[in-house]
Amino acid sequence: MIKCIAIDDEPPAIELVKEYIGKVSFLELQGVYYSSLKALESLHEKPVDLVFMDINMPDLSGMNLSRLLPEQTRVIFTTAYEQYALESYKVHALDYLLKPFSFEDFLNSATKAKEYFSLKKDAPYRKNEDYFFVKADYKLIKIVWKDILFIENQKDYVKIYLSDGRAIMTLMSLKSLEEKMPRNAFMKVHRSYIVSLQHLTTVERNRIVIGKHYIPVSEAYKAELQKYLGL
Repeated sequence: MIKCIAIDDEPPAIELVKEYIGKVSFLELQGVYYSSLKALESLHEKPVDLVFMDINMPDLSGMNLSRLLPEQTRVIFTTAYEQYALESYKVHALDYLLKPFSFEDFLNSATKAKEYFSLKKDAPYRKNEDYFFVKADYKLIKIVWKDILFIENQKDYVKIYLSDGRAIMTLMSLKSLEEKMPRNAFMKVHRSYIVSLQHLTTVERNRIVIGKHYIPVSEAYKAELQKYLGL
């Protein structure tokens, strides 16, 4: 059962979400709030799994509130403004419902939340496990460590290049991902790049070649790479 609340400063919108939640067997409504500040106070005393909330609210916007929620709490935005869709991705929203939305739309979003919490419960990350999960495109994607060719840092994101040709972009830091990696399987060769030693086959001067990709090797990491190569 997913414990949830609804936040919106418009009573008709709250009533609609309450009605929809009541129709979904795996959702359990814990309360409704017309003020985001009151909701925030309650959430820190009594956390829930999921929050359905509007973005445009007078006291504290839903976008700002989402940044203050307990770490385990996820968000589904319910809003009339589509221009916030990209920003909602950056705050780890599970979905983005554009008003007016139907029960079918709501159920699809709720099902995404159910799948998210099921994956999180059934396949939590454990150090040196064969795989891990990242969030991309409003879903969790399983990544097997041995399938990674290299990882590129792009500001607030990392881009994970895989042996099957995919490149997964996810909102996380390179450092946090580096801390999870199996020991002796990867090497940092540049402040923005980590390569898989398993897939390292060619080194040309100050760069590594993996397939069609060229990864720079900076002076700060060259000695460690040369040591690994026995040079």
